[in-house]
Amino acid sequence: MLHETWTILRLLKWTAGYFKSHQVEQPRLAAEVLLAYTLGLRRVDLYVQYDRHLELQELETFKGFIKRRIQREPVAYIVGKKEFWSMELRVTSDVMIPRPETETLVEAALAIIPPEPGSIPLRTLDLGTGSGAIVLAIASERPGHSFYAVDRSKKALAVAQDNARTYQLHKTITFLHGNWFDPVRKSGRCLDVIVSNPPYISSHELDVLPPEISRYEPREALEGGSDGLEAIRLIVKQASDHMVPEGWLIFEIGYDEWPAVDKLIAGSGAYSDWAVIKDYSGQDRVVKAKVRGNQTEDKR
Repeated sequence: MLHETWTILRLLKWTAGYFKSHQVEQPRLAAEVLLAYTLGLRRVDLYVQYDRHLELQELETFKGFIKRRIQREPVAYIVGKKEFWSMELRVTSDVMIPRPETETLVEAALAIIPPEPGSIPLRTLDLGTGSGAIVLAIASERPGHSFYAVDRSKKALAVAQDNARTYQLHKTITFLHGNWFDPVRKSGRCLDVIVSNPPYISSHELDVLPPEISRYEPREALEGGSDGLEAIRLIVKQASDHMVPEGWLIFEIGYDEWPAVDKLIAGSGAYSDWAVIKDYSGQDRVVKAKVRGNQTEDKR
């Protein structure tokens, strides 16, 4: 490759074909994203400058990216960024790559949190924030409210904080290090909304997923125990201890987990109203549950 003359268009065609022969998903898109990143261009610019010849060093860099993608490393980790809710977020191998279907969770939260904070801003907690995608998306749409984000990984929190600074949301969101509810355990029942995209893939299922997921993404952000419900079970059981009466718990689930989660919520006795929301692919994706109104007095 390095001893030939390559234009952008020729290189795109060759790379897409090479990726396809190696069973890489969306081969043309991967080629475009990686080449645009190599050249410091937007994807559309590749076609505006389709006859541009690449320099030797550009080819060398791009070749390295091709090798990494053939090893099934996700494109988002190679380029170090992923778009979510029209925000370009920094991602590393310390955080799960944000998925489009998780925007369904953001929409569910925005339907509950009013655009104007009123006399008492609502308090929203994001459990297992990872890259910060969920809390950043909500906070960007609901200025004036209060936001908190928890993660047990210090490296993940550093990524989330960096993303918050990029969008000037670092003063709006309080980042807390710890496992699930531990950082807020002494705060009483003060939260109005809890959101989370917890690990919900069963251990045996995770092992047979594509290597982009099973080999590269952080296992602790994906694995939900033998039945996939370990983290969900904990969240459903403990969330109401930290929420005001009629506060809302909103979390993501696997496409086939709603029947089991429905039983968990009903069995807890802590919620008065709950439902599942489908994503844009028609899959059960997000659960919302309202804390019973006859709970202990709001401790704010």
